[in-house]
Amino acid sequence: MHAVRYGAIVDRVVPRGQSRASTLVRDILLILAGTALVSLLAQVSIPWYPVPFTGQTLAVLLVGGMLGALRGALSLAVYFAIGALGAPIFTEQSGGWDVITGATGGYIIGFIVAAGVVGWLCERGVDRRVVPMIMALLLGNVIIYSIGLPWLASWTPPGADAAFGWSQAWTYGLEPFVFGDLLKLAIVAAILPAGWALLQRTGFGRDREQDGPPAGVL
Repeated sequence: MHAVRYGAIVDRVVPRGQSRASTLVRDILLILAGTALVSLLAQVSIPWYPVPFTGQTLAVLLVGGMLGALRGALSLAVYFAIGALGAPIFTEQSGGWDVITGATGGYIIGFIVAAGVVGWLCERGVDRRVVPMIMALLLGNVIIYSIGLPWLASWTPPGADAAFGWSQAWTYGLEPFVFGDLLKLAIVAAILPAGWALLQRTGFGRDREQDGPPAGVL
């Protein structure tokens, strides 16, 4: 008996092409679309020192959930790479390696891992129901902070003689964001199961048994 592999929701909305090349082009465009969404929501921000409030986390979790593990992680890796090279796609239209080595660099790296993990779980069906989706998204948030907070704690502010420290990292890099992160989590946890329910009603969401990974080159 073959194991059921659900795949990412985007594979039902944007079917694979007739050839390997056309499917590759589709996947590249989806990856770039994910990068664009994260870049766009990064500009929705409220200043807060040293880590601003942004819409990035919502975009990261949504991109991972919609695109799946590999494409989701690649979307965020492209975001990291383009921004590090100087493109103004980080928060407040910032860019460059200084952002990566600064207070928020760990969060940006955490985005890549979180998108991949959430995408992997969604490919296995957790995005079909709200409660499993919430658990997957909570894990994604934990991953982001597990990388972002140590990075922030070890960061030395300009002009300071010592690192930021764990106490301040917790106070300024986690506590103020809990409510907003829960709100963003709730939004994503509503969108994906609702999307699957709509696809089921329209006939696009029927499960298929596959020998290998979900449809798509990437």
